[in-house]
Amino acid sequence: MKKAVLLIAVIMLLAFTLPAAAESAESVPDFTEPLDYSDAANWAYFSEGEDKPADLFIVCPTVDTRSYANSEDLNEKLKSRFVSALDAEKGIYADACRLYSPYYRQMSIGAYTLSADDFDKAMKNAYLDVSAAFRYYLDNENDGRPIVLAGFSQGAEMCIELLKEYFGSTAEGKKLMGQLVAVYAIGWRITDDDIKDYPQIVPAKGESDIGSVICYECEDGTVKGSIIIPEGVRTYSINPLNWRTDGAAADSSLNKGAVFSEEDGPIPGFCGAYIDEARGSLIVPGVSAEDYPKVLDVFPDGCFHIYDNMFFYTNLKENVSLRVNAFAEARQQAHRSAVLWISGAAAAALVLCIIGLVLNNRRKKNV
Repeated sequence: MKKAVLLIAVIMLLAFTLPAAAESAESVPDFTEPLDYSDAANWAYFSEGEDKPADLFIVCPTVDTRSYANSEDLNEKLKSRFVSALDAEKGIYADACRLYSPYYRQMSIGAYTLSADDFDKAMKNAYLDVSAAFRYYLDNENDGRPIVLAGFSQGAEMCIELLKEYFGSTAEGKKLMGQLVAVYAIGWRITDDDIKDYPQIVPAKGESDIGSVICYECEDGTVKGSIIIPEGVRTYSINPLNWRTDGAAADSSLNKGAVFSEEDGPIPGFCGAYIDEARGSLIVPGVSAEDYPKVLDVFPDGCFHIYDNMFFYTNLKENVSLRVNAFAEARQQAHRSAVLWISGAAAAALVLCIIGLVLNNRRKKNV
């Protein structure tokens, strides 16, 4: 059963992630204007799912295997890869959220092998579109609704960038922080420097804290460094089985179901997990790198990056609903507290008015 499910997963991954022959290019393109997100053709999901309590803005992972650095040609074949990748994550969020996801001129897999300066330029190109899409969503669709940000791999990196730009100390940033349910930045990293420079980046500390970032990257315990967590870097992580941030091991019995294809459904008890307290990576013991290979050469042996969502799919799905419900309860409590405060203030004002009238009447009688 495990190998049959793995075969389906690998075939799916091969369909949109294994590199083909790269198109030649001499330099990273220089994007100066974002895509037009008033055009429905630039959205993979747009207001998908009615009557859901929260909105999801989800950013696609890397599916471009041909471009030199960025997806300059968002053709229909590439767009179909976006949808395939997003559909693999969709079930985690769809029960609780109305879905929005833009097509964007993302970084190709080749961008991760470029020099630091060229990578930074390619990342800024991709983020130009993602930011414009989020701006369009805020201005035209959100209307004060609760927000979940989510992404895997490159998509997670883009969500962290959105958190840096839009959620902060400005008036709009404070308002948006009050609407933020959570950020699911799976398969990326958050560091001490991120948190120091951007206080709005708050690593999740439990299973239901709101306004926080859920982040982890799966490894087998032998990895020294990767493009997700470079050697010498420590990331903040949370274990999606016991929702702890220390090294406490979570038994496989806490795994409510890995999912490699919707057709086959969840596999309960698939694996346990614990956090490597030195790197911050999520160690998945008992999972064979031979059975679950890295697939992409940009990753080292022992890296389970492409399975980050799959291994803990059902736990993540339940957690999204839990946090959305926790957000709704917190908002209701805040509303009740505000009503009580206003009522109390009004009552106090009325009492003071009555006392003032009584004292004024006494003064008149004494005169």
